[in-house]
Amino acid sequence: MPPPLHPVVRAVTERIVARSAVTRRRYLDRIDAAAHRRPARTGLGCANLAHGFAAAEPEIKPELRRGHKVNIAIVSSYNDMLSAHKPYENYPRTIKQAVFGAGALAQFAGGVPAMCDGVTQGRPGMELSLFSRDVIAMATAVALSHDMFDGALLLGICDKIVPGLLIGGLAFGHLPTVLVPGGPMTSGLANAEKSRVRQLYTEGKATREDLLDAEAASYHGPGTCTFYGTANSNQMLVEIMGLHLPGSSFVNPGTPLREALTAAAAARVTEITATGPSYTPMGRVVDEKAVVNAVVGLLATGGSTNHTMHLVAVAAAAGISLTWDDFGDLSAVVPLLARVYPNGQADVNHFQAAGGMAYLIGQLLDAGLLHPDVQTVAGPGLDRYRQEPFLDPDGSLVWRPGPTRSLDHDVLRPVADPFTPDGGLRVLDGTLGRAVIKVSAVAPAHRVIAAPARVFDDQAQVVAAFRRGELDRDVVVVVRYQGPRANGMPELHKLTPVLGVLQDRGHRVALVTDGRMSGASGKVPAAIHVTPEAAVDGVLSRVRDGDLVRLDAEAGTLQVETVDPIADRAPAGTPPDDESFAGTGRELFNVFRHAAGDADTGAAVFGLPAAAPSRPQLVGSAAG
Repeated sequence: MPPPLHPVVRAVTERIVARSAVTRRRYLDRIDAAAHRRPARTGLGCANLAHGFAAAEPEIKPELRRGHKVNIAIVSSYNDMLSAHKPYENYPRTIKQAVFGAGALAQFAGGVPAMCDGVTQGRPGMELSLFSRDVIAMATAVALSHDMFDGALLLGICDKIVPGLLIGGLAFGHLPTVLVPGGPMTSGLANAEKSRVRQLYTEGKATREDLLDAEAASYHGPGTCTFYGTANSNQMLVEIMGLHLPGSSFVNPGTPLREALTAAAAARVTEITATGPSYTPMGRVVDEKAVVNAVVGLLATGGSTNHTMHLVAVAAAAGISLTWDDFGDLSAVVPLLARVYPNGQADVNHFQAAGGMAYLIGQLLDAGLLHPDVQTVAGPGLDRYRQEPFLDPDGSLVWRPGPTRSLDHDVLRPVADPFTPDGGLRVLDGTLGRAVIKVSAVAPAHRVIAAPARVFDDQAQVVAAFRRGELDRDVVVVVRYQGPRANGMPELHKLTPVLGVLQDRGHRVALVTDGRMSGASGKVPAAIHVTPEAAVDGVLSRVRDGDLVRLDAEAGTLQVETVDPIADRAPAGTPPDDESFAGTGRELFNVFRHAAGDADTGAAVFGLPAAAPSRPQLVGSAAG
């Protein structure tokens, strides 16, 4: 018998179910109506079908024409600049061979863009980063829109790519869909040493060559960056939601096990189409229980704050209403079980070696913190994800029970002995609005900060003030006009070394912003995603230099104290306008900026439909 579900997990799930009743029912009716018990292409007209197989390989063209075998769509985010996505270069060949071997067919349905936030940090391109998620969602939906396919394999790893693939895939949620990871790069220069060199460079104590040497030794080959930022949080979430094969998230690229798992994912999707007895549509896998499991996993591992938006948008794409209150209530009862940089010194390869996802999921299941009775691409029930894959001596892929004890208590701990009794993310409320904060990497001594504000309208101004010595004191740095409707909500990760230096000098320092921080941001307390944002007349637009700002992560509050009533003040600062972006190759950016929703509703451009459409359509969060 499974242990009883934790009462808070049960209560949060029940209120999500109740809150989502209408939109979820509408969504399920739509995907049920779209399902086919025979290959989808058999419903196409002759001209339509001929276009669909015109360029197919000679050996599969007759089979595509006959319409007897299922056909699997491959949607990839491959490019050879982004290290995490370089391994996907040869995946289509591997996938096709595995699918053909399983008696089915596969076609490369389309590619989606994949930008690297590491390259664009602090650059104008970062302003397109968040909105690229919605472009990826639309591109995924376009790839799946041809009525040629009976299942899908989605290839993506990094920050906005996986949420975009999920949103786009859920628009065609009647299709069985497996996400196929590429794995993390092998460990390079320790993340803590990289951070140390960054701070030395910020202080003028290291050269650019020193800094580049450190960065290149850290980011050194194919695979995801090894810190626990948004990319690796994506992999954890997708596995705990049952959309990866068990144990496949953190296997290094270019290894025999990685290749075997890719082939197994390809073969598995052919077994769960609507033409057979094990039909497992994506829209049924991503249900209210799976969404709650994802939040629990995020909290238990101290994952990326970006998922307080991405998960909201992904859930909404399945007709499910997830709120920051749900995150906050779950965080109070979910213990922190992992310490992976920036929450600790280890990287994701150490996490995997310590027990990885099999141990983590087993611990959370045994504590009643995860719903066990879910549907997954591997079959019914999350217990399957207690297992880990390995290769038999003959090269066969098999699964065995995962470890039942942590192999490194500095990296991964049991529920009975957690790093902290509550989760790594918290929600803040107060006179400045609502915000989220990642506390898993913040020492308890730095979780309550009260200091005078210094207000800026962009991160370059912060760096310039630091270099002039104007921030060498207790200070709450307020960076406004960084929300989705102002400039696309860029990550402000370039501020991490600056603020870290101030903290190391003994100052009481915090960041308050309507922008984002990287999932890799760490030790400085940062109240981010402040909503309402400054560009829509949020209180942040009325804060002035010298106002006392109090960030209390323990009490969950974010307050500003002023001599005069802050409501009587006029908005200040210089919000970006359409002309700010003209002539930079980003004219289309303004289309997204004006359509974006708020941070707490996923900052999505696409809103849920008011009525059930007759055909699958792209949906995002319930945003304006």
